[in-house]
Amino acid sequence: MFNENSVVVKVWFTAVLAGTYKYSDVPNLSNLREEVGKKLTQIGYDITEPAGV
Repeated sequence: MFNENSVVVKVWFTAVLAGTYKYSDVPNLSNLREEVGKKLTQIGYDITEPAGV
């Protein structure tokens, strides 16, 4: 449903990079989290977070 060019993917990607949200805050809606994760890992962002963070 979503791809790397989807507006909602770009918005979440930017919000996570800016520190407004954590990757874990990205809604698990269809493939939204997966697409945001792909974009983040392409630039070297670590999408894994320690438990309890």
